[in-house]
Amino acid sequence: MWANWEIASLMEWLQNYNKNNNNRVGFYGLDVYSLWESLDAVMDYLRKNDPEALAAAQKAYQCFEPFNREGQDYALSTRFAPETCEQEVLDLLSEIRNRVPLYDSDPEAPFNTEQNALVAANAERYYRAMIKGGPESWNIRDRHMTETLEKLLNFNGPESKVVLWEHNTHIGDARATDMHRGGMVNVGQLVREKWGKSSTVFVGFGSYEGSVIAGDSWGAEMQEMHVPKARENSWEDLLHRSKPENKIIISDDIKEYKQMQKRLNHRAIGVVYDPGMEHYGNYVPSMIPERYDAFVFIDKTKALHAINTRKEKMLTPETYPFGV
Repeated sequence: MWANWEIASLMEWLQNYNKNNNNRVGFYGLDVYSLWESLDAVMDYLRKNDPEALAAAQKAYQCFEPFNREGQDYALSTRFAPETCEQEVLDLLSEIRNRVPLYDSDPEAPFNTEQNALVAANAERYYRAMIKGGPESWNIRDRHMTETLEKLLNFNGPESKVVLWEHNTHIGDARATDMHRGGMVNVGQLVREKWGKSSTVFVGFGSYEGSVIAGDSWGAEMQEMHVPKARENSWEDLLHRSKPENKIIISDDIKEYKQMQKRLNHRAIGVVYDPGMEHYGNYVPSMIPERYDAFVFIDKTKALHAINTRKEKMLTPETYPFGV
């Protein structure tokens, strides 16, 4: 999802910015999917810095080895057998947390190691919940991301600020959508409950038509996909018909309109997308002014420029968007 020229250009810009500023900007991931990568990182760090704590990491690693680095294989195994790796990852997390104060290297390295242990623990919970269905796996994931966000803010000090960049279904307050009726929470709701409206601003993004890069199933190859015109009377359709141009909507300016006081269909495009479902699924009924504080509308979206991550020759896009 991050393998595109726009992110690569942003990283170059940030690198140059940080060279010339004391208030450095970091770029962090929040999600829970990197179970094996996180275990690899913990093992590597402990081998170099704390061999005495390596046993707990090896025990957790060995527990997951039979599942070929596939979360779904592990999830399926827990459905048919009572044995899980839950205790192993919890023991690893406890061991790391107990020993972090002993580490005196670059302060971000122990922070990353503890975070990777937390990812392993929560990813194990996520995969076990996923196979059972229902909202719990989603909730585990979004609570993990919120916990990670809080840890990052605490790590960077009381004056730190954050721009949290995720899909609308994670950012917009779930209580203003049908997600809430289904028992789901999201990062937006949890953040607002913890830090309050005065300390948070939610900005949604949407489009009437265009193209995106996504996959047609989980783990599938990334591809450019056509985004059809939005469903009639959806939020995106209303914005297009009001005036087919790019715009920023401030929620306080539209709250009093009668149409804004009911739930409108609002398009959701994730890393998995099926344009053929456009008029059957892909929409989340939402009270838009309650879900977001502002909304950025791009009437016709153009897909990001995907980077070929294989060892084949990569083609440079016709423009290098940010121009470093």
